[in-house]
Amino acid sequence: MHRKLRLRNREDFSRIYRGGKSFANGQFVVYWSKQPSAEPFRLGVSASKKIGNAVVRNRMRRMIKEIVRHQANRIVPKTDFILIVRKPATMMKMKEMEKSVLHVLKKAGLLKSTNHTKAKQAD
Repeated sequence: MHRKLRLRNREDFSRIYRGGKSFANGQFVVYWSKQPSAEPFRLGVSASKKIGNAVVRNRMRRMIKEIVRHQANRIVPKTDFILIVRKPATMMKMKEMEKSVLHVLKKAGLLKSTNHTKAKQAD
């Protein structure tokens, strides 16, 4: 994931936590906020010490960044979002984790609708 697509400043994280919206499932929490300067989007990943040691936390961050990198073309532009890892996510395999991340992003309205779903809705 490119450096310009990452949230790194404490101010950015605080702004999103304070003024953003959130949605959660059993494994992840997502906070998001519209940001005109975020082109196409910016991602922050938070993994607290509660989920494990540094090895576990960094592994989770890498896996989430990789999932988001693969789905970058589906994510709504001009959005800053933070994915927070919960303990149950540490036991998941990559495919399960991808499904869970996509679920939380979809419920939050951060995934673009595809032509396939648009065609279904038109029926």
